[in-house]
Amino acid sequence: MRGDLVEAVRNTYEENRKMKRWKKVTFIIIGILIFLVVAMFIFVSVFLNRTLPQVSGEVQLASLQDTVILTRDEQGVPHIEAENSHDLFMAQGYAQAQDRLFQMELAKRQASGTLSEVVGEATIDQDKYFRTLGLRRAAEDSIADYSEETLESLKAFAEGVNGYMEQAINENRLPIEFKLMGVNPEPWEPVDSLTIGKFMAFDLGGHWERQAFNYFAIHEFPKDQAEEIMPTYPKAAPSILNEEEVDVASSFKGAVLPEEFNGSNNWVVDGNLTESGMPLLADDPHLGLATPSIWYQMHLNSPEYNVSGVIFAGVPGVILGHNQDVSWGVTNVGPDVQQLYLEKRNPEDESEFLYEDQWEEAKVIDEPIAVKGEDRIDYTVMETRHGPIISEFAKKSGEESVMSLRWTALDSTTELEAVLEINRASNWEEFEKGLEKFLAPAQNFVFASSDGTIAYKANGRIPIYEEAEDALLPLRGWESEDEWKGYIPFEELPTTVNPDKGFVATANNKIVTDNYPYHISHNWAQPYRYQRIVKLIEATDSHTIESMKDIQMDIMNLQAKEFLPFFLGQLNDSDDQVVKLMQDWNYEDDKELPQPLIFHDWMANIQERIFSEKINKEILKLFHGAGQTTDELLRMEMGGEASIWIKEAGGITEVVQSAFNQTINDHKKQLGNDPRSWQWGDYHAVEFTHPLSSIGFLERFYNPGDPTPVSGSRVTVQAAGFNKDGIVNHGAPWRFVSDLSTIDQAEHVVGPGQSGHFRSEWYHDQLEDWVNGGYHTTSLSEFEGEELILSP
Repeated sequence: MRGDLVEAVRNTYEENRKMKRWKKVTFIIIGILIFLVVAMFIFVSVFLNRTLPQVSGEVQLASLQDTVILTRDEQGVPHIEAENSHDLFMAQGYAQAQDRLFQMELAKRQASGTLSEVVGEATIDQDKYFRTLGLRRAAEDSIADYSEETLESLKAFAEGVNGYMEQAINENRLPIEFKLMGVNPEPWEPVDSLTIGKFMAFDLGGHWERQAFNYFAIHEFPKDQAEEIMPTYPKAAPSILNEEEVDVASSFKGAVLPEEFNGSNNWVVDGNLTESGMPLLADDPHLGLATPSIWYQMHLNSPEYNVSGVIFAGVPGVILGHNQDVSWGVTNVGPDVQQLYLEKRNPEDESEFLYEDQWEEAKVIDEPIAVKGEDRIDYTVMETRHGPIISEFAKKSGEESVMSLRWTALDSTTELEAVLEINRASNWEEFEKGLEKFLAPAQNFVFASSDGTIAYKANGRIPIYEEAEDALLPLRGWESEDEWKGYIPFEELPTTVNPDKGFVATANNKIVTDNYPYHISHNWAQPYRYQRIVKLIEATDSHTIESMKDIQMDIMNLQAKEFLPFFLGQLNDSDDQVVKLMQDWNYEDDKELPQPLIFHDWMANIQERIFSEKINKEILKLFHGAGQTTDELLRMEMGGEASIWIKEAGGITEVVQSAFNQTINDHKKQLGNDPRSWQWGDYHAVEFTHPLSSIGFLERFYNPGDPTPVSGSRVTVQAAGFNKDGIVNHGAPWRFVSDLSTIDQAEHVVGPGQSGHFRSEWYHDQLEDWVNGGYHTTSLSEFEGEELILSP
């Protein structure tokens, strides 16, 4: 017994000793792991901090002629002071590359159709589309039309980009995105900047998609039904379109379509309507909302320039803003500058197409596509006299007839020449002269100068159509009578200087009366934003810079004001609590209210009921302006005229009632049974998504925090368009207000910030201001911050 007890004690002792030893080993292992994790975190943190741009001290740059001072102010806006234009643009390229090099690389590759080289097979179709369009080919053609002075500016800009790039590679300080993708940036070339300019013309869209949809509609539906969803029914439709049948859905499947709601607001008021007695100008162009911002704010100062505003990353100069004498801003005109042509292909030679009873040889262009991790793809683009064949991306369609695209932006154009001229303008005459070279995209320019002048011009190369209806549908590529008849002469473009009413405003609305001698567009934005801006301007004759900001942040929903009473009158068996809630609405798309959430979803469900049963999803993608068409059909019903589309969907009462029921039931499931507790911001929120955040673990770094609730909508002056998940992805990345009584400075906000580096203090520092209507003041003469000396 005693022996057993001794053995038991001995065993217990051994077990305790082993346990202590394992605990010690475990602690050591845990300690090592913690050390490794901490060390790795420190290493990664140090590495990431190394990739932040140097913003103080001194850097030497080959090719600089004199010393340049680059001061980044509190918002990260670079103020560049140079002794000559060469150094100014070289430093501009350097500064942009410091903050936005990865964005510049992606933009260049997207526009050039070379994303697959660094991304892989996922972007092959996108590359094929942009190779087919030929934005880079158009940019290359444009170089010959630029002055030597502007070409030197482009070259200096490229030298600055490459100077930073070389330093970053040599010092292992490239942005982390290049490491994640396993690539180095390619040397920057002047044509890269022009290609990005062409891409912006693409992003602001055209109307070929609507032409393709119209073509589908008149083949698919009876004449009167097709007529309802087009501005006017084309008289020549049967003779033009019955020649050949083209499957529109398959022909354009996979085409990259620009954002449907790209627009903008701008306005200018003269001194008779302002407290200071001098003009005020406001501009907020509407584009995609992402990180980094599409806009980059800068101040450029040399003996030839003193200009402040924004530019697209990768492009020299300042496209929107002010100098010491003038301010300007733009909105999209949206003219019919794209034309689809039906082409008759020679059945015996696929590279020949009919024109005036003769077979013409098309231009065949080899566009091989490099694909990361895959074999190179041999790809061929074909261009007729009208432009690239875009149906099915230049493949054989299986029919004799295919579609080509004529588009002003695919011609040689000189926008950068215009930008640098207007940067130096001191009055309206000089500014307008510079606009002669701004050809694509067509823009509504508003202007104000320190001499008190205000002005407006719808500027750009706008085709002349013999009949306005011709712009609605594809035309015959084989008939010379269907060609454009030139372009609206520059001196006959819509223009006004110092109008009697004391202001000019545009919001992508119709800009001409019916007696204007030329056709401009069939696809104007609904006038909600424009009407609201005009009403607020006319409400006082003592505007200030603060009242301009208030207008930019206005959230009155005139669409709801027009339609909601009619909708409520159609409801028979509905939730009385919700009906009372909607009756009490002030029509503001406030993020804290439930009514905007109900109304916008209700409108979307109404539109779906009208069209989705008759039009498949692929075709609906081409139906740009579907929301405007829906409004027109509803107006017919409100005016006592029955709509064929609404009748076939069950009638107006059924459409409105069923859409309402679906809306309320869906939100009760998601947000609870008490509609009073719902908020627009529960669904409608902004996060400025980074392109790499879709890679799971990167989201927490690139999209810090949860999406932020935001007021406004697509139809309010404070533009805030949203996707199907409610993420606000479209609006005004930059807002700008200029008081000509203090022309030395202006008010800006760039959402979400200046920098593309998520460790930078300027990454998302303007997000809250963007949401809440905050601005910062940027001056041409008074600024301070960290100084970086660039020396030869």
